[in-house]
Amino acid sequence: MENDLKDLIYGEVDSSEAKLEKFSEDASIFKVRPQIAVAPKSVEDLKKLVKYVSTKDSPKKHLSLTVRSAGTDMSGGPLTDSIVVDMNRHFNKIVSSDDQFATAEPGVFYRDFEKETLRHNRIVPSYPASRELCTIGGMVANNSGGEKTFSYGKTDKYIAELKVVLSDGNEYVFKPLNQDELEIKLQQQDFEGEIYRKMHQLLLDNKELIKKAKPPVSKNSAGYALWDIIQDDYFDLTKLIVGSQGTLGIVTQIKFRLIEPKPLSKMLIIFLKAKDMPQLADIAETLREQKPESIESYDDNTFRLAIKFFPELLKVLKPKNILTMWWHLLPEFWILFRVGMPKLVIMAEFTSNKEVDLEAALQRAKEEMNKFCVRSRITKSKDEQREFWVIRRESFNLLRNKIKDKHTAPFIDDIIINPHHLNTFLPQLRKIIDKYQQYLIYTVAAHIGDGNFHIIPLMNLENPQTRAIIPKLADEVYALVNEFNGSITAEHNDGLVRSHYLRDMYGDAVVDLFKQTKQIFDPQNIFNPGKKVNASKAFALSHIKQK
Repeated sequence: MENDLKDLIYGEVDSSEAKLEKFSEDASIFKVRPQIAVAPKSVEDLKKLVKYVSTKDSPKKHLSLTVRSAGTDMSGGPLTDSIVVDMNRHFNKIVSSDDQFATAEPGVFYRDFEKETLRHNRIVPSYPASRELCTIGGMVANNSGGEKTFSYGKTDKYIAELKVVLSDGNEYVFKPLNQDELEIKLQQQDFEGEIYRKMHQLLLDNKELIKKAKPPVSKNSAGYALWDIIQDDYFDLTKLIVGSQGTLGIVTQIKFRLIEPKPLSKMLIIFLKAKDMPQLADIAETLREQKPESIESYDDNTFRLAIKFFPELLKVLKPKNILTMWWHLLPEFWILFRVGMPKLVIMAEFTSNKEVDLEAALQRAKEEMNKFCVRSRITKSKDEQREFWVIRRESFNLLRNKIKDKHTAPFIDDIIINPHHLNTFLPQLRKIIDKYQQYLIYTVAAHIGDGNFHIIPLMNLENPQTRAIIPKLADEVYALVNEFNGSITAEHNDGLVRSHYLRDMYGDAVVDLFKQTKQIFDPQNIFNPGKKVNASKAFALSHIKQK
């Protein structure tokens, strides 16, 4: 196969130990070794790869293509035992940008993309916490969200156009279509027309089932977003492709809509003790009514981690004046000394175009928090805000890099429920996890305004008994989420870790629609098989890392 591929494409073909070892892992709990890695140089290379794999001669009958970029995925989405397609190496160009749109290839790092869009004072606001490490292709594949999603929505909202190589080996443009444009597509006598006809019919035939299947939460990356394709007078298959984890085709170019960020921001920081937690749902609802741009939180375990590894946080913060930074943090250390560790820290960030409006909003929110008899304060500077953001954003990296006897194990890392249920859901969740405390410790960070929790256990994966509790704990947590009509993944997606739970969440009839969707786009199952549909729990469990 290696010689075939080298003769086929202009890009690199690599079966070296170092390359395969690197591409065997992402940020998930899994390790799956690919047979070979390819780095296509052009769309023509991608077309040739698709046609090569589609020719199911006997030596190639099990080959498939799984796209990879930065490898920051926490679900095992870009892992494969076949051909891994590296989009980061050559598909890394920003094509154009202005004050409305920016177009780029999927291998562009978000940090570089944002530098370009900020030249026009614009951003894509759906970046995840891994904004310094991830690529825009990964954001599209997972339909990523993050700290600004509370106000601005997820990645799918900012897609104006996608270019995608489909299973027939041709590149197509997907964008929202009005009724006249859709009718033209439906009349086409080619593979693209067939996709539009079949998808259109599937949606019409199953309209009520699809409508009921949409989880009643603000964010969801589980399954295929069939419920979002028909919107008002538009038919938009980008809503399906975004979040599909490369299972329907290979995205080659992305055109984003941009927003203008508000220039002024400050935070209201709320510190909740254990006695305050029964008020959490009401506190979150009251904060939502005050319309901050984001409502984030982290728990006491995260706070302890920040204190323990404060020198490492300093390296990230790079303060201009350490004495000033200590002065900012002094109130928190004084409170810790006087009344103990807060159970939960909530960060409500308010933004505005006018200083007077910003201050008024902050004061109103603080007055509302005073009614709950909880301690809160308004940050005084950008540096102080950044200190809280770094604790919130860097907790996962600290866990991954600094706890040497245990490993981060993201397998219940992205659950979401309606925040009205916080008071009843959270105690039940902690009760489930705490049953396994002899095997793990964990931190909880949350987009608390959305009811979206990122729970990262720390576990000794070398111990077979510890690995064995992963499916047991996941079963219990996801069953609880389903009881509350939530979603098992708000923004991290399904991958290896959750695809086999989609039937429990949606039921047989909806999962059958997901299978039909996959069949329409990818009849030979060549794009990232085993994710979203036809997932194997046994395969996933057998590929959990052991060190």
